[in-house]
Amino acid sequence: MELPVEEWRLYAARRWAALEPAVREQLAAASLHDTLRLGCGLLRPEAETADLGRLCRRAQAGKEPAAARFYREEGNRLFGRRRYGAAARLYSQAASHELPSSPELSVCFANRSAALFHLGRFEVCLEDIARAESHGYPDRLLPKVLLRKAECLLCLGRFQEAAGALSVVENKIPTGGSVTTRETLLKKLSQLKIKIHEKESCPEPPREARDEIQRKSEIWEENDSISGASSSLTLNFDMERGRHLVASQDILPGQNLLKEEAFVSVLCPGEGFLLQDSSETVWDTRVTNADLYCHRCLRELLASVPCHGCSYAKYCSQNCADVAWEQYHRAECSLGALLLTLGVFCHVALRTVLLAGFAEVSRMVEGSHDDDKDLHNLEARCEHPSEAPATRNGTRGIPGCNDSGQYQSSYQAVFNLLPHTEKHSPEHKFLCMLSVVAICKELQEAGLEAVVLNQELSEKSPKPKILEKTGELSPELKIMAEAMLRHVLQLQCNAQAITVMQESGSGDGAVVNKKPVRLATAFFPVLSLLNHSCCPNISVSFSGTAATVRASQPIPSGQEIFHCYGPHRSRMRVTERQQLLSQYFFECRCQACCDELEPDVKSVVSLRNSFCCPSCWASVQGEDTLCCSNEACAVSVSRESLAHRLWDLQQQIKKALELLRDRKADQAIKMLLKCQVDARSFLSPEHLLMGEMEDHLAQVYATQGKWQDAARHLERSIEIVEKHHGPSSVEMGHELFKLAQILFNGFAVSEALSTIQRAEEILSVHCGPQSTQIQELQEMKTCLLELPRSILQRT
Repeated sequence: MELPVEEWRLYAARRWAALEPAVREQLAAASLHDTLRLGCGLLRPEAETADLGRLCRRAQAGKEPAAARFYREEGNRLFGRRRYGAAARLYSQAASHELPSSPELSVCFANRSAALFHLGRFEVCLEDIARAESHGYPDRLLPKVLLRKAECLLCLGRFQEAAGALSVVENKIPTGGSVTTRETLLKKLSQLKIKIHEKESCPEPPREARDEIQRKSEIWEENDSISGASSSLTLNFDMERGRHLVASQDILPGQNLLKEEAFVSVLCPGEGFLLQDSSETVWDTRVTNADLYCHRCLRELLASVPCHGCSYAKYCSQNCADVAWEQYHRAECSLGALLLTLGVFCHVALRTVLLAGFAEVSRMVEGSHDDDKDLHNLEARCEHPSEAPATRNGTRGIPGCNDSGQYQSSYQAVFNLLPHTEKHSPEHKFLCMLSVVAICKELQEAGLEAVVLNQELSEKSPKPKILEKTGELSPELKIMAEAMLRHVLQLQCNAQAITVMQESGSGDGAVVNKKPVRLATAFFPVLSLLNHSCCPNISVSFSGTAATVRASQPIPSGQEIFHCYGPHRSRMRVTERQQLLSQYFFECRCQACCDELEPDVKSVVSLRNSFCCPSCWASVQGEDTLCCSNEACAVSVSRESLAHRLWDLQQQIKKALELLRDRKADQAIKMLLKCQVDARSFLSPEHLLMGEMEDHLAQVYATQGKWQDAARHLERSIEIVEKHHGPSSVEMGHELFKLAQILFNGFAVSEALSTIQRAEEILSVHCGPQSTQIQELQEMKTCLLELPRSILQRT
């Protein structure tokens, strides 16, 4: 959720409507500095605090021992049913709710170590055992955990350490207590000693070292003027396009153009963190991104390290937790519920100023006040006062560039991204102002101003003045609030979604079905230089918080580098694209839009995602009433009725997928085949939904091990995907990856090898030779090529 919750937006709208017309006019024309100054004088602290307090109670961010107990018991229940992955997630949620001093925290780690052991994740299991010990795991239960430690070390081939762990266990086994428990522990101890002796006396023959997959070296020479960019790019400016990147030499498909680490990123939490108003607390066991990825580096989580202060933030390691705490989380920790309520954009704005530091924020804000004096110059207002062409000397005068003319991924570059202050609606600016002031007020009243201003708290240092009940922010926090307001407005046009290929469906089949999912929202100041096109010439991929831009097609020298902000010609009609792009405050005039706006020219989507005649299946024409193009038929039908049939069909497909998730494959197949028959009676054969149904059928047949049927349906899906997106599109690469998995599992060796090669060629262009999918394809190819020659000749 990028913006605040709906109730807060409605509250802000009521407050705006209640203002005097003259005040509204004044705020509408005000600069960011004046918006904040005027807005602070209009605040009603009691009203805002009461409304936000009520809304924040719906967000799950604090430590709740009752929740910890619930999640631990749920984890135990699933562990008993041998659902170890789900159990590990629930133990992680339990640990996040336990207080740091609670003895139950060690139990959460110990229980999770058991689940990890059964999952074969021995290294991570050892880390959890160490955490359990360091948090005071009870002595009476310790022998069982230490035996697990020894068994992990044995499985990892660390025999001496395993023997040492067993020696510790011998001294820990109690002499009193339950005889049965003691005998069970001693028996396990004896078995492990024997195993260690066997392994040491008869070591396994070393496995043949498999040659590491050769990774293609990527062409790369860094740009002297643009941090992280290739030397094949140059930074240009003109009054129409603003700042933009242009190819300074011919660029090949797949060539690396930019590698940039996000200046700031914030994980998108998912819907499960905001509860409906209820007198009864209901703990949610749904897994969201907040449970699956590290809140700092965005690595996938298996055994998270919880924040010691809140239940929301989770990390992949203690190091990530410590770095996050030092850089920003000690200011954010107690504000968790408020930040979840006010949305990701407000959270990104706060984290941006915390990472930049007060000194740098203050320098940039004060500098912007000088620039505001020139805003009456309409020519300068197009981009920025210092960007008038007459002042340009190479890149030296371009906003965001330093004194040496270098454009770096820095706070200066972030600050100089366009906020489009004059183009946002006054109501929206008022909402953003109320939100950032609410955050700064909470920081001030929580005594966190010194943390925000990067001041060391000591007995000698003067303590910040706290102005609690007046609603007045300190001058320093007003500077931070002004910068935050700028960043919230910037994010509407400059926020970059960090996406990840995430498994969809049950995830327990031999064929992994993945789709791109929004993981986080970030500022990438260099990536933000790229202008939009509905038919871009680059692809963007992510690894953690790093973005990599590659050419997706040949780019001749002198051509601009174009990114797609979301609306793509192969997915939307031109009218839909133009409507969505209005949030960026420009009218797209890319080649695809210009072509489709010509009279009698239909978009790719209009041509292929069209209806057909329900009587003779010929194409239909018209707007509200669709007439069959076959003169002999002459049937007409309303577009509304066919749209209603399409909606009903989509609901039936959803039900079929629910049957698949419930492991009712035969019923899912029956329903999908019925949907296909219905779809053929009114959808064009190339409609994307026809391809999706083929894809779903392939998925169901794959779960049954019917590889030939699965491959047949997926090949039909691929034909439709190719017509919509093109033969070298990333969508084609993902579909070919799935087909390669099916052919691999079905032992169709020659077909699998040729499909792997096609998928590799496409995905290496869009995702790079080191991507996870490329590595999996290469592993499949290596496995197939190692088969005996007799099998290869038969297939």
